[in-house]
Amino acid sequence: MAVRLVDLSQEIYQGMPVFPLHQPTLIFPNLTHEESMKKVGFEFATNNLLINEHGATHTDATYEYDPNGKFIDEMPLEYFYGPAVCLDVSHISPDDYLTSRELEMALKQSQQVLEKGDIVLLYTGHYNRSYGTDEWLTRYTGLDYYGARWLAERGVVNIGIDAPAIDNPKDPKFSGHLVCREYGISNTENLANLNEVAGKRFLYFGLPLKIRKGTGSPIRAVAVFIE
Repeated sequence: MAVRLVDLSQEIYQGMPVFPLHQPTLIFPNLTHEESMKKVGFEFATNNLLINEHGATHTDATYEYDPNGKFIDEMPLEYFYGPAVCLDVSHISPDDYLTSRELEMALKQSQQVLEKGDIVLLYTGHYNRSYGTDEWLTRYTGLDYYGARWLAERGVVNIGIDAPAIDNPKDPKFSGHLVCREYGISNTENLANLNEVAGKRFLYFGLPLKIRKGTGSPIRAVAVFIE
């Protein structure tokens, strides 16, 4: 028996694309090897990191979109770790929505079954096609209200996507987040490499930092396959 990991996380770096309302990511030296040698007689190097809680690959606390929701340090870890299925919806145009019909067809094509407590990742192909381009933050598909509700009603606890948001940027109602608020579930955004896990079931890890009263957290998302 062997364990295979697939990294589903984007790189964190200064100048990385961020949601327009969020703090740009800054990384700068705190201590160089030379400075440490002079101060303590041994070579240590550390950087400082200034990043929004929703920067790069991240997960949301329900408090982000619900004033009565839970902060990230209050949410059960089962929202961020557990059995997962990745649905291939990469044929959907970035100008269209992910509907319940499209999700149902993708699930059928995957030959998987959704179970209560599952995490569902949506492979739209947006990261593969558009990361680093002008369209990355402005043109991508997302869930409509009924598509998001279709997932929530099947007991999904976390909806992930390889785009900046689970909502289509043209959607003024933020339907994906609206459903997450109504059902008290989380979502994970800015995933990468979902083409490597599309149509498959696996064990997912996307654990958040334990930020007191955090509205979300950067994560290192991975898919685990036992082979």
